Amino acid sequence: MSRWVLAANVAPALFLTGLIWTVQVVHYPLFAKVGADYFPAYEAAHTGRITMVVGPVMLAELAAAVALVFARPAGAPAWAAWMGLALVGMIWGSTAFLQVPRHGELAAGFDAGAHAALVATNWIRTWAWSLRSGLLVWLSFR
Repeated sequence: MSRWVLAANVAPALFLTGLIWTVQVVHYPLFAKVGADYFPAYEAAHTGRITMVVGPVMLAELAAAVALVFARPAGAPAWAAWMGLALVGMIWGSTAFLQVPRHGELAAGFDAGAHAALVATNWIRTWAWSLRSGLLVWLSFR
């Protein structure tokens, strides 16, 4: 059972890590190229579509991270499971308190300051997911 719990952690973490790097390096920087006339509609479409992609996977990741704390595979240290859960907490906190408010500002129209803040603060999620994926891959090979 604990091996399945670990696998249930690895799959969404790797998916979300790849997705966040794409968003961080490609997608968010391109917001500045959309144009003022089209930006509110673009932002609304982006927010709706990205939520449908990441929302269910983030919920699955959260459930898996909690499960890993209670069902660790043999040889997996408790600190690693707790660190993985803490990274998920950091991601959710950053999303709720940093990225969602910036998207709220951008919903009214493109704002260079809000855009710069979105790109800058999104590095928190980018590195947190990257660290989580690295941790889970390390645990998989123990």
